Amino acid sequence: MEKVKGPPYGDTEPAEEWKLRLFVTDWNPRCIVAYRNLKKICQEDLENKCSIEVIDILEQPDIARQEQIVAIPALKKILPKPSRILVGDFSKKEKVLKALDVERWLHG
Repeated sequence: MEKVKGPPYGDTEPAEEWKLRLFVTDWNPRCIVAYRNLKKICQEDLENKCSIEVIDILEQPDIARQEQIVAIPALKKILPKPSRILVGDFSKKEKVLKALDVERWLHG
């Protein structure tokens, strides 16, 4: 199940770009599934206006600590703001879209 944390926010304009950061560990099977699901969401629902930066926490543990990542795979939405962190394999597309508030960001 995806978990979300992030502050409340006010009105928004349609997003021109989505910057996402996916935290993985050594490309284990669950992380591969999460990446594939996320890539599909980017293509189908974020109108290909999406970049995914992949961080392997075994290679870059300082970034994971700084971002307070405690479970893998984890996704941090960097843009559009506010940032949010989701944890899971992102297989429940509607929950992921709702957690990222895609409707608000794509349609203003």
